Amino acid sequence: MSSNWWSCRFSNWLLVLVLALIGLLTACDLPQVSAEERLFLNLSLDFLDEYSLPKTKFEETPVGGLSAITYDRKRDRFYVLSDDRSDFAPARFYTFKLNFDAIAAASPQINGVEIEQVTFITGEDGKPYPKATVDPEGIALSSAGTVFISSEGVTRDRIPPFIREFDLKTGQMKRSLPIPDRYFPAFEDNQQIQGVRDNLGFESLTLSPGGYGNTVLEPFRLFTATESALVADNDFGASEQGATKNRMLHYIAEDSRALLVSEHLYPMEPPPQGAQYHGLTELLAIDQGGHFLSLERSFGPNGFTVKLFQLATGGATDTAALASLKGTPKGVQPIHKKLVLDLTQLGIKLDNLEGMTLGPRLPDGSQSLVMISDDNFNPQQVTQLLLFRLKV
Repeated sequence: MSSNWWSCRFSNWLLVLVLALIGLLTACDLPQVSAEERLFLNLSLDFLDEYSLPKTKFEETPVGGLSAITYDRKRDRFYVLSDDRSDFAPARFYTFKLNFDAIAAASPQINGVEIEQVTFITGEDGKPYPKATVDPEGIALSSAGTVFISSEGVTRDRIPPFIREFDLKTGQMKRSLPIPDRYFPAFEDNQQIQGVRDNLGFESLTLSPGGYGNTVLEPFRLFTATESALVADNDFGASEQGATKNRMLHYIAEDSRALLVSEHLYPMEPPPQGAQYHGLTELLAIDQGGHFLSLERSFGPNGFTVKLFQLATGGATDTAALASLKGTPKGVQPIHKKLVLDLTQLGIKLDNLEGMTLGPRLPDGSQSLVMISDDNFNPQQVTQLLLFRLKV
């Protein structure tokens, strides 16, 4: 028999085998995985406790306006930023120790907060920021013994926003991160034509895991986002509110340099009916794979509405080269979002929640998540701490 005959027989046998395997696989009941399941992490969130911090002063400063929080796992301490524009005391952050009820292992609670220290942040000249020149809103702890802090600026006074690094112990400024000109306020005939809108700048700030805690991982990957749309991206008039297109910024920061890597479109949810304020108040990186939690807060006739989302940035278009996002330019893929929790369903009265961080491990070994509210130094509001169990 010729070698061609054997080759033909072998090819026919192989074809039959492949067809049989295909039939076997298609006959099996294989699990179906949706595109959403592949995109997002399978996480759950359990509400554990609510705690209200009593109105108080610490070293002659009013403890209020607490708009951001970050956790130091090594020291088991929280650093909490006040958004005081140096009206009541110089710009500052506090060191908190949260005391948890260790008896209730299945459902731990916050049974007290100890304020241990206040740290004033200073500018390049080593002096505290003058009144009405800064609006601190975001804080993130790095493994280099520093904190990054974002300021919304004061747009109406032509003061630009910033992202700066400060020494954790002294509060001394170490450097500024570069920010594109499109974020800086510009005016013509007293009409704003460019930049972040007043009180709607860099409200959020987070470092990717590995850039904080006990692990030193450089370069740091840092993320922030505008609370609402830039003037150039805003599809609504100055007095109108809608589902705005915010921008999320991604930085790489090393000792010797800091670089803006990319920007992405963050699509806000439409505001509730009658909302007076509506914005993105916090971002929290939960892994190094581009997954985040985001906090959107609204205020209207029925009080505060807060929603927590999971974000997936994989596949999102880099919008850094786009001068405007009005109308959503063709081909732009926004950041993917998935609702995790509508906090109005918790059955508690919500305040102005603006800060969020991963906290200590709970007695059962699970990860805690802590949120904090900004009372706006208003006697009618409270500094509210919420404790959750986060399972990823």
